[in-house]
Amino acid sequence: MTVNAKNGASIQLRELTKNYGRSQQKAVDSVSLDIRPGEFMTFLGPSGSGKTTTLNMIAGFEDVTSGSIHIDDQNIVDLPPHQRNLGVVFQQYALFPHMTVEQNIAFPLERRKLPKAEIRTLVAEAIDRVHLNGLAERRPSELSGGQQQRVAVARSIVFGPRVLLMDEPLGALDKKLREKLQGEIARMHRELGLTIVFVTHDQHEALALSDRIAVFNNGRVEQVGTAEELYETPSSLFVADFVGDSTIIEGRYESGGRLRRSDGVLISAGRAESMSEGAECSLIIRPERIRVDGGCDAQTGNAELDAVVTDIVYFGEYRKVHVELRSGGSAVAKESAGDWSSVEVRSPVRISWAVDNGVLVSGSAR
Repeated sequence: MTVNAKNGASIQLRELTKNYGRSQQKAVDSVSLDIRPGEFMTFLGPSGSGKTTTLNMIAGFEDVTSGSIHIDDQNIVDLPPHQRNLGVVFQQYALFPHMTVEQNIAFPLERRKLPKAEIRTLVAEAIDRVHLNGLAERRPSELSGGQQQRVAVARSIVFGPRVLLMDEPLGALDKKLREKLQGEIARMHRELGLTIVFVTHDQHEALALSDRIAVFNNGRVEQVGTAEELYETPSSLFVADFVGDSTIIEGRYESGGRLRRSDGVLISAGRAESMSEGAECSLIIRPERIRVDGGCDAQTGNAELDAVVTDIVYFGEYRKVHVELRSGGSAVAKESAGDWSSVEVRSPVRISWAVDNGVLVSGSAR
């Protein structure tokens, strides 16, 4: 046995469903998903979307109402958690307070009744892997939050699992420490080659870490794709609104890839999925694609709308300019430092964007 698993395992979910209570309310509704060996897959979604319940069914902590879970070629639905050989890290690290770092990490190996010499070797490897050298004799109360998180990770990988499940493991940490540990988790994933399933509601965390992301909503998977695919070509209004900031302009579809608002304003909409004439639809424009008071010529492939600035929010390396559209609704533009427009709050402006930077999706928020 070694800390460095050669390859991660594949995971196949087929029509996975979890019902609760007498009403059989669906917490997870027929989820089918293929996770590749060695992939970093993130389950992203708001609270109550089914992402943690799905993770817990993979771990064996929740019973499956129907459907199957395969790790490689083995259906594990009927196996108890301890026989699934999966590493698990929770938001609450569940470290034993009376044990040292070394003893906490050794615990799963002792439960497997490995020889003491082998346990010492594996624990030392795991401690080195997560950069806890010199802290082996400390207890959890003597560690920082980030160090405790590393102990939890070391304990979950020390027995050489091929799959690591992580449920909001950075949720209790401050922003700077979260970002630092995100980098460490990414490094560990590259070095170990494990398959990682990572649950979060933090879109930025998901975009930074993942090979692919499964976006959950109301117990179902709305879209699966890379960070770039979800951001640039969302397949639904929910994904567009949840993954990153968006300006959303609602209306009805007209031939030629155009959207007509309820007030009659016609906007060239750019990329569009197959839609029927008159169908409700929404135009999605990301804030960094919108220019405020920039030169705009509709004949050169740009769209434009008149607006009034309602707020300007400073973030250091960028700022957001919020506007109210003259024709109704709102929009937000993101301007990089050094490339700011000269607008002020209450200034009348014109916003513009390249038509090809808009994405048209079915449905509206109404």
